[in-house]
Amino acid sequence: MSSTIELVCCSECQESVPDNSDTPTQSNQERVKFNSGAKGLHHSLRKMFHKSAVPDPNSLSNYEKSVLESIRNWETTKGKRALLCAVTYNKQKYKLKGTNYDLISMRELLISKFRFPGSSIRILAEMDTYPHPTKRNIQEALKWLVKDNQPGDSLVFYFSGHGLRQPDFFDDELDGFDETICPLDFRTAGMIVDNEINDTIVRPLKKGVKLHAIIDACHSGTILDLPHVYSTRKNVWLDNRPPSGVYKGTRGGHAISISACEDDQLAADTSAFSESGRQMEGAMTYTFRKALMENRNTRVTYASLLASMHNDILASKKKCCRLRGLFHRERLQVRS
Repeated sequence: MSSTIELVCCSECQESVPDNSDTPTQSNQERVKFNSGAKGLHHSLRKMFHKSAVPDPNSLSNYEKSVLESIRNWETTKGKRALLCAVTYNKQKYKLKGTNYDLISMRELLISKFRFPGSSIRILAEMDTYPHPTKRNIQEALKWLVKDNQPGDSLVFYFSGHGLRQPDFFDDELDGFDETICPLDFRTAGMIVDNEINDTIVRPLKKGVKLHAIIDACHSGTILDLPHVYSTRKNVWLDNRPPSGVYKGTRGGHAISISACEDDQLAADTSAFSESGRQMEGAMTYTFRKALMENRNTRVTYASLLASMHNDILASKKKCCRLRGLFHRERLQVRS
């Protein structure tokens, strides 16, 4: 399993990039040149495609409508805010056992390490006290995360759950596949595609705003569709700009995505890191937290972070007696 970091930033902001790597420096104008008519058609088709998978508001129950309204009314705090989303797929055959634990651990990390106010952290989870991570709820919460973003804001999106791939219909992907995250109701409402995630939380970022996305799911290497990808396996920057020429960058902000694996790989749940050997958790989430908590007094670069995560995963694989605790978040076989 290999961690991948996506990065896009404005030409004037080149900070906190992996060590010994060449940071992309092309300006927004140099990155993309395309016909405006083709661009408009491209976005119109994409919006039609996304809307087709969204439930009709009239089909929602009164409870679902009240939850949706509460999310829309979440206060947009200034400075720091985070959206944490965990999906267990409870009572379904592809249930995950460690995602709620992952979410609680990430919330503690944001509060203790990065001083996020508890009131600025919003949670979607299959627990009684929180709105559930349905497709509609996740879509609305993502809009909330970047709403009225201002210079100096630090935003975090965390997702722990299943990820899938599907054919790319817009010539946006070099490998011909869109990456997706699976909401709780993905079998009926559909998945959330990387194109939509990019449109919702990457494109609106203003200069001086920084977004970190931490995605613990299968096939998540380019889940934000950012123009450049840093591969720890090859130790190089890879050009991820879409063949269609559509712009996938920000309005000048800084977007970083750290994912559990590459687009063609599976992430893993494991109990190998648990003292009891019983607590399941995402391998990526555990190693991410560990790398940050063990370096409280030193500056952590993205390169050192990914190296630490990679080394911890390799070390766990060498513990033969505990390899039985390592399980893939298997690719789902979904049939209509």
